[in-house]
Amino acid sequence: TEAIGLYNLGQTCCLNSLLQVFLMNIRFTGILRRITVPSSPAQRRNNVPYQMLLLLEKMQCGKCKAVGPIDLAYCLSEHRVKLFVQHDAAQLFLTLWNLLKKQMKKPELVEELTDLYTVCIQEHLTCQNCSFEIKRNSTMLTLPLPVVDANSHRLKTLEDCLQYFFHPEELTGQNMCFCHQCGSQTTFLQSMKLVHLPQTLTLHLKRFCFERSSRTHKLSHCTAFPQELDFSEVLTEDQCQADDIEKATWQYELFAVVAHAGSASFGHYCAYIRSLTACKWYCFNDSEVCQVSWDDVKCTYGHSDLNWRETAYLLIYMKKHPQ
Repeated sequence: TEAIGLYNLGQTCCLNSLLQVFLMNIRFTGILRRITVPSSPAQRRNNVPYQMLLLLEKMQCGKCKAVGPIDLAYCLSEHRVKLFVQHDAAQLFLTLWNLLKKQMKKPELVEELTDLYTVCIQEHLTCQNCSFEIKRNSTMLTLPLPVVDANSHRLKTLEDCLQYFFHPEELTGQNMCFCHQCGSQTTFLQSMKLVHLPQTLTLHLKRFCFERSSRTHKLSHCTAFPQELDFSEVLTEDQCQADDIEKATWQYELFAVVAHAGSASFGHYCAYIRSLTACKWYCFNDSEVCQVSWDDVKCTYGHSDLNWRETAYLLIYMKKHPQ
């Protein structure tokens, strides 16, 4: 079957969950299968894309319910990715992504991988005194979405989180910027405008926050997310910097949820992934894999009175009608 588990080598639940999300994405594996195989045994042992490809083939050819990602874990440790420690899924996702891009030798594959995952944002800074404006384009692997606003009010839906992320913010007091036209520190209006969305879109729900005591706290309240998401309906015209052709591709379906159970200092990750071929939801909990329903996936919305329950941390959406 296509639903094969990964054995936990010791606190590797975060790595296992992310690997399942990568390898269940047939567009990603289509790129992975075209990599250049390193020439020497030493290079092959230390090449992350190649070791990920070997793991994929092992999962697809094996007759066991789970396989061990030992060789890939060893390879990652050679690139200073610590093993047997608690990882943050968003940070580890970025680390894996950077290693993949760095070690793919074919420029066209690097470009395809970039197009598959990266978001393009345009940041606007406007002086509120003289209207002097600065524009800056940037790319992001994930959209980091707050789940509470500046007044610590809970954002109850994913759409609320997106609207808050793209809502203009006034930079005053210590956050004022230097205006070259005014020649002094002035109040600026900062706004983000969406330029381009990739085929595979990763949204990071920022459930871990720092308290005044400098301790990290987990926000476990309910934040609902939909199976289908249309960005052109969620965001206003002022929050977009794209033409109608681009916006026509902004309709998404939920592909995967990387969920975290536990506290900010200790916990466990698993992944809920919708098979793109069988169109069924599966829960990948290390070596255990089982088919689940949408109601099971919705249990990761969160609950403020059940802090140890699973809460969605990364949401991965795929375009319904890619260009």
